[in-house]
Amino acid sequence: VYLGRKLYFLGAAYENHFDFTRECEAALEQLADETRETAQFCMLDGNRYTVVRMREGARPFRISTDVGQSVPIPWTASGRLLVAHLSDQDILNFIPPQDFCLPNGEWLEPQTFIAEVRQAEREGLFTFNSIVDSFTHCFAVPVRGEEGHAAATLCLVTPRDDGIANRDRYLDCLKKAAAGLDHAPTRPKRG
Repeated sequence: VYLGRKLYFLGAAYENHFDFTRECEAALEQLADETRETAQFCMLDGNRYTVVRMREGARPFRISTDVGQSVPIPWTASGRLLVAHLSDQDILNFIPPQDFCLPNGEWLEPQTFIAEVRQAEREGLFTFNSIVDSFTHCFAVPVRGEEGHAAATLCLVTPRDDGIANRDRYLDCLKKAAAGLDHAPTRPKRG
């Protein structure tokens, strides 16, 4: 099947019908302006994590991820929130076993990951020093869909020391922005 231009037109028609993309872009811009850090909107694509939208921060050296790149769920702060609605066994069935092998070759015990998922579910957020690189600290909060679980996440990717020093302020900014997007993917465009 070759979609080519049809896929583009289909996407443009969807974006024209729903104003969620504009709301998301506004939330990311506000987050990046308030924190000066890279802000991301992330979702699952099958059983992988992907950055759907991103706004780079104001730092001269930027931390970013390619939009649309698939990453194993256990490698991300968002991943812990995006699977929190699943049972422990469903999480293990959903995530390919090889995805627990981290970029540095270390093995993340699935039970450790599940404990972090349950912690993220209780707290409604997850932060950690990135396991993908050695100099960033990641923050994620859920954007809840109609079912009440995380349909997406808003994230900040910060230099490690700055993230730790500004933790409470960054989380407040994220929670405020996410609250404005909750249930947004199902809202039709305002006329």
